[in-house]
Amino acid sequence: MLMNSSENAATLLYGPNGFRVIKPGHFVPCAVSGTPVPLEELRYWSVDRQEAYSSPELATQRAMDEA
Repeated sequence: MLMNSSENAATLLYGPNGFRVIKPGHFVPCAVSGTPVPLEELRYWSVDRQEAYSSPELATQRAMDEA
């Protein structure tokens, strides 16, 4: 059975001004909550950690955990 790329998570390379799709998909999981984040809604990520976040609050929470 063939899988539709909308059912699979994308693999991204995160940069300071955007991201590049390495493996196609329609979402990435939030690194804190695990919630799927559609690529068209992805606004928060860490270049250093190479991970995505579903909200600014979760991105801040993750950054505070590092401190």
